[in-house]
Amino acid sequence: MHAAAETPALTDDDILQRFLRSKNQPTGSQTLGFRMLSVSQEKMQVEVAFEGKAELHSNPMKQIQGGYLCAMLDEVMSVACMVASKMTAVAPTAEMKTSFFRPATPGPIKGVGRVVRWGRTLAFTEGELYDGDGRLLAKATGTAVPTPFKNYK
Repeated sequence: MHAAAETPALTDDDILQRFLRSKNQPTGSQTLGFRMLSVSQEKMQVEVAFEGKAELHSNPMKQIQGGYLCAMLDEVMSVACMVASKMTAVAPTAEMKTSFFRPATPGPIKGVGRVVRWGRTLAFTEGELYDGDGRLLAKATGTAVPTPFKNYK
């Protein structure tokens, strides 16, 4: 009797390509202009490009409304959890705290999300958003609940 062959581990590039080729991107991600830039399983970190669109995301002051920035932060922290799980789990957010440092204007926004600690029942996350000039716009911390894909409904 032969032992069952183990599924080979996904490389960072495998995961990146999976995101870049996905035909089933959630509508929320589409609305934010989500595009994966890099993945590091070792660092449990992702970098993502977003596009702040004046016609979709702006408040009356012509800045990106804070709720959209929170959604971008939630997205990078959640995707970092998927990467930390080696693409075996999602991690719904249980709580999140956001600090805003400067107004975000329409245009490119870079998000960085990482898992600070991955536990059996909780994951602790951090995320930052930067404008096109590399200036920090907002930062968040969060707590998420790792949930295997097979148990997620």
